[in-house]
Parts: sequence; structure tokens; C-alpha cells
Amino acid sequence: QVRLVESGGGSVQAGGSLRLSCTASGVTFSRYAMGWFRQAPGKEREFVARITQNALSTYYTDSIEGRFTISRDNAKNTVYLQMNSLKPEDTAVYYCAADEPRTHNYDYWGQGTQVTVSS
Repeated sequence: QVRLVESGGGSVQAGGSLRLSCTASGVTFSRYAMGWFRQAPGKEREFVARITQNALSTYYTDSIEGRFTISRDNAKNTVYLQMNSLKPEDTAVYYCAADEPRTHNYDYWGQGTQVTVSS
């Protein structure tokens, strides 16, 4: 059974930093590209960042590029999202997801972790 568990969310002031973690179990983690998504109140879930299986390539949505960094440690079955220079508009529930190689879809999702940025 695939399980993704996020941690590291919290409340910070604008300009602060947080590091989110997502640990996977029940999968061969190194086979999966991983993504981070977020959903703000009243808005649809949106893509934030993606990292390939071997971490050679990363992708970001335009609004966070340069402030957020996605990384992974395959030995620890964990993907990270380092978030710097946080803005109030970054407030959302952040989810990690695993891209199933057979379907090329993000088929597995964590439960989410709340990030709140105050001005």
C-alpha cells in the first residue's frame, strides 16, 4: 500500500522560510518522479514543483521559481520542498504526490500540510 506523509508545515511571517518533507512507504521510491502541489482556500489545487526520479531535472511554477527548491533523498524515501522568502499568497495546504510510471499520472497523494504566511 502506497503511503505519502507530509510534514514541516506551520505558520511564518512574510519573508520567512519553511522546509516541507514528504516520506513515502510501500513503493520503490526511486522509480517515481515526485511533485508538490498546493491548494489555497477557495482555489483549485495547483502545481508547484516536480523532480525526476534521479533528481537530474526539476520544474517549478513561475510564481515560486527562485524562492522554492525541490530535492529528494532516495535513500530516505523522502522529497523536500525548501521554501524561502515566503509571501502571504503562498498560504495553502501543500501536498506531495508520486507520479506512477505506468500511467504517467500523479496517482498517489499525501494528506497535506498547512502553510500559513502572515504579512
